[in-house]
Amino acid sequence: VQLQASGGGLVQAGGSLRLSCAASGRTLSNYAMGWFRQAPGKEREFVASISGSGGGTNYADSVKGRFTISRDNAKNTLYLQMNSLKFEDTAVYFCAARRRWGATQGRQFDYWGQGTQVTVSS
Repeated sequence: VQLQASGGGLVQAGGSLRLSCAASGRTLSNYAMGWFRQAPGKEREFVASISGSGGGTNYADSVKGRFTISRDNAKNTLYLQMNSLKFEDTAVYFCAARRRWGATQGRQFDYWGQGTQVTVSS
């Protein structure tokens, strides 16, 4: 599976962004997907994940109620809608894929896209 993330940018605190992750090479519905982020000087952290069908989702406490993960398997695309952005959401965001649903650790994901930078100004 090849993944390519896009949609990052500079936004003011309180604003919104939608990230996309385009997948190719395999049927996306066969894979659970996730978003992770890494801020400067910090370890990579889990943001959200979604099952292959889209029926199951999981969020980090820090983004619950503000971020929404979704997918369009017909378009082989994963999304992350980010609302009410905070300065501490500033990071490089990565999309990832694995066969089985339920993982929240980065090391459990097999395929990774390049990151997209999200910068939130305070």
